[in-house]
Amino acid sequence: MTATPFPSSGAGSERAVVVGGGVIGAACAYFLRQAGRRVTIVDAGAFGRGCSHGNCGYISPSHVLPLAGPGALQSALKTLFQKNSPLKVRWRLDPALWSWFWKFARRCNERDALAAGHAIQNLLASSRALYDELVHSTLSDVEWESSGVLFVFRTPAALDHYTHTDALLRNEFGVAATRFDANSLLEFEPSLKPGSAGAWFYPSDGLLRPDKLLAAWRRVLEQSGVEIREHCALRDLAVEGRVVRGVITDAGKIEADQTLIATGAWTPQLSRMLRCPVPIQPGKGYSITMPRPALCPRRPMIFEEHRVAISPMQSGYRIGSTMEFAGYDSRLNPDRLRFLRESAALYLKEPLAEPTLEEWWGWRPMTPDGLPFIGRPPAFDNVYLAAGHCMLGVSMAPATGKLVAELMTGQAPHIDPTPYSVTRRV
Repeated sequence: MTATPFPSSGAGSERAVVVGGGVIGAACAYFLRQAGRRVTIVDAGAFGRGCSHGNCGYISPSHVLPLAGPGALQSALKTLFQKNSPLKVRWRLDPALWSWFWKFARRCNERDALAAGHAIQNLLASSRALYDELVHSTLSDVEWESSGVLFVFRTPAALDHYTHTDALLRNEFGVAATRFDANSLLEFEPSLKPGSAGAWFYPSDGLLRPDKLLAAWRRVLEQSGVEIREHCALRDLAVEGRVVRGVITDAGKIEADQTLIATGAWTPQLSRMLRCPVPIQPGKGYSITMPRPALCPRRPMIFEEHRVAISPMQSGYRIGSTMEFAGYDSRLNPDRLRFLRESAALYLKEPLAEPTLEEWWGWRPMTPDGLPFIGRPPAFDNVYLAAGHCMLGVSMAPATGKLVAELMTGQAPHIDPTPYSVTRRV
């Protein structure tokens, strides 16, 4: 494959420091380097090992609707009292958590959901087109497949209820799906057990392997001259008035003309440095990776009533999802992994394979309105933020990186950045 050419890194070019080595930080660093910036990435851990590593790898133009929508609050409250459910909240005396849920509840209406949906769609559609370009020119060996995604329903009532969502997606966003009844579904996807009511298929979606995506980003970035400093935690910003002259890490100061914060779910812990609140909550997701079963699904699928996703990657097989609001708890909850396995067994003839290669969790950066924060915190002239992509970080990464580079270099933005403003009312 032919790599995208990069400008030379002259001594006079401005230096940008990207704090955060996940998929958002990597994409931003790529487009900043393309724009001629000298770029350094710093990460408190290893590059690509956070929430970007073990997710399900969906590239999902179909996922335009935010979690906060009509009926979402009632559905969430109902599942909270079930013994084993897709959503778990560890309630505690945490004002930030209660404030987040209050803001989420206020957004559970059609007007706000549609407004957020159009802003989400702009990032998803741009990213989908950019992925087509990148995987054919720049990002090699990421196991890219334009396979679509199948939303599978267990009960006729849930399948019929989704008719309203399909009509909304079709009429409001131009996102069309094909409906399968129980019999035609088994012909379309033989790995499913008999007993499902049917499914909706979105052909626009794609799949890749996230850890290979991050490995590809790393190769391209390092070949272009981007410096990656791992195990280098941010401690403070070197501030002079409204200008940040660099970042102070536990390995010393790094000079910077511009600084980008792309720290995902950790971003609220930097609110003091940024001098503005960032209403993000860590929503812990889980996954299990194993070899492909003998009867492996032909395409990605989501078991909508259980909120469990199946990723049949070229080199492996992954079951993932669930949502756990437990703060920054770093323990692996075996009940969540059991839920994934049991849910897959309800739908699939061969839900598991041996051996288990990885049991994983990651903190998704959840915002109340479903939109990321992309732009400049009001206290500084040369600091930017790109965080809060909820469950769509991989899906939104290229468009976010391109938009951030445009904002930081004074180019005309290819999509309207207003809905993602750091100062918007959430």
